[in-house]
Parts: sequence; C-alpha cells; structure tokens
Amino acid sequence: MSTIHSFSARALGGDEVSLERYAGKVLLIVNTASECGFTPQYAGLQTLYDGYAARGFEVLGFPCNQFGKQEPGDAARIAGFCQQNYGVTFPMFDKIDVNGPNAHPLYRYLTEEAPGVLGSEAIKWNFTKFLVDRGGAVVKRYASVTKPESIASDIEKLL
Repeated sequence: MSTIHSFSARALGGDEVSLERYAGKVLLIVNTASECGFTPQYAGLQTLYDGYAARGFEVLGFPCNQFGKQEPGDAARIAGFCQQNYGVTFPMFDKIDVNGPNAHPLYRYLTEEAPGVLGSEAIKWNFTKFLVDRGGAVVKRYASVTKPESIASDIEKLL
C-alpha cells in the first residue's frame, strides 16, 4: 500500500524533495494561495508549526493557481510573500495543480484517500487541508473554511 512517503515534490527553492524525508512525522498538507480570502490562514498554520514542530509535526504548503487565479506569482514571489507577510518557516513547495489532468500525483493520492463532501474527490478551493499520521496514512480532510487552530486537537491525538 502506498503512503504519502512514496511521493516527491519540488520545493520553492527548486530542489526535488522526497516526502520520505517526513516519515515518522505528523503532517498537515495544504494547498495555498497568496491572494485568497483564506490567505490569513498562513498565520494559523505557522502557529501550529511553531507549537508542534519540536514534537514531530510539519506543515507542507503547496501553492496552487487553479482557484480564481489567486496564486499568480513565481516561486520567488510566493516565498517572499509568505515570509514577509506571515513569517512562514514551514516547507513550501512549487506551485502545482491539485485538480484535473495535470494534478500533482500527491494530490491525486490525497483526494482518493480522503474524499470530500458526498465522496467528491476534487479540491473545492484554496486552503483545503489533509492531516497525515506518522506512518504516512491520510487521516482526515478539512475544508477551506476550517481554521488551522481548530485542527490542533486532532494533531495532538496523533503526536
């Protein structure tokens, strides 16, 4: 059986990163955007990361421009925006598609493992979140409207 550790993705800095690097850690994987109504969630994601990283928790951000063209920038612009506006220090990856024929294989896997409302697999909007356990299994999917701080108790259970 596959886990998220079977995948790799390109970091904003350009390096290919095997997600095996995160084996043994609890993960929150999020598709992000810099010009979205949910963009302030970066602050909550960073707070979770700051609070739990020492216990084996990581947030992985995947910028996506598929929803209202709300992530138009290149890697340098995205990195600068996240750092300057929200002090983001958690890993950010290169911009990807999360739906459709060009969806990143990781997101195809995530949506199959944790379908949304009424079993739909498609990501509905930016800041959809997936919680992954230490073994790489997808535990839960959260809608864009779910604030990061409300996920803290679920993270605690896995740590």
